[in-house]
Amino acid sequence: MKKRFSFELAARIKHLPPYLFASIDKMKQDAIRKGTDLIDLSIGDPDIPTPAKIVKAMKKAVENPAHHRYPSYEGMISFREAVARWYKTRFRVALDPKSEVLSLIGSKEGIGHIPLAFVNPGDTVLVPSPGYPVYPIGTLFAGGQSHMMPLKEENGFLPELDRIPQKVLRQSKLMFLNYPNNPTSAVAPRAFFEEAVGTAFRHNIVVCHDASYTEIYYDRKPLSFMQIPGAKDIGIEFHSLSKTYNMTGWRIGFAVGNREVLAGLGKVKTNLDSGVFQAVQEAAVTALDMDTAELSGIRDTYRERRDILYSGLKKLGMNLIKPQATFYLWVKVPAPFDSMGFVTHMLNKAGVLATPGNGFGASGEGYVRFALTASAGKINEAVGRLRRIL
Repeated sequence: MKKRFSFELAARIKHLPPYLFASIDKMKQDAIRKGTDLIDLSIGDPDIPTPAKIVKAMKKAVENPAHHRYPSYEGMISFREAVARWYKTRFRVALDPKSEVLSLIGSKEGIGHIPLAFVNPGDTVLVPSPGYPVYPIGTLFAGGQSHMMPLKEENGFLPELDRIPQKVLRQSKLMFLNYPNNPTSAVAPRAFFEEAVGTAFRHNIVVCHDASYTEIYYDRKPLSFMQIPGAKDIGIEFHSLSKTYNMTGWRIGFAVGNREVLAGLGKVKTNLDSGVFQAVQEAAVTALDMDTAELSGIRDTYRERRDILYSGLKKLGMNLIKPQATFYLWVKVPAPFDSMGFVTHMLNKAGVLATPGNGFGASGEGYVRFALTASAGKINEAVGRLRRIL
């Protein structure tokens, strides 16, 4: 009898929960196969095209044979200089493009790899809950353990750093922060960032701030963590062109800040990837050098959609805070549902898909997240459908 081939997954994979957005995509595909007229407000993937100026730059760059070879590991100096110019213009933060800017294959890649550079098995990483699932997943892959920092509505969805046990702080190597916040849409004030810098200094913790949503705002411009005195001494900031320029599929982002931390992340990357396609970097230079006024139309589109969905859900008696940034609405689920139960109810009865809050961590239970990544007409229709089932 022929021996049956067998294999066993590594423990880190066995213990891995299903990736939230892969699970949501499966729900979406199952609904479409059943013939559901779906309105998808689940995943934060902009439906607005990449600005034409960026696409034109990409078409030109991709024809250049010089870009068909391996790119540099750190990123083209022209791209890193463009990042530095953008930070100077947008945040008044000075960066050395040679040592304080690192290109990434999207910010997700850098966030997932940073624990490999600084976390040993058994070390602790401070992780917001609810939060982007890659923070604890990257920690798990590095053999570390996540200490969850609850983000509560009564605290403005900011972690209470002074309530983290001293023993945990002594064992912590990294702290992930994310403002404007996904999924809660909260914006951090300067005082909180100052507190985070002080906590990191006292306990030798590297702060990793995910700033992917700073350019999706409605009234006041959000801060960069790098604007805080001392931030560059203890941390780095991740950014992405995905949301700002509607370039989610292009896979380009960057990290800036402390040169030693970036060098550690760079060592991981040089051993695991070969950098970003240079034609994409050329197009990204065009994006970063665009007049910021050209992006106001994108924000206006999201503002219209936010206002429609917010007012519609409020009229239905739902409990939510009007977001001042990001393209998400973080909404309390009505009784008697839990997060997944309400998502399933909306999908089955109204053909409207949102994301369950508990997929972002235990502290997200009792909420759902709606993404403003459908047209104003579709969002109006979604409100109408929800009116019939609530």
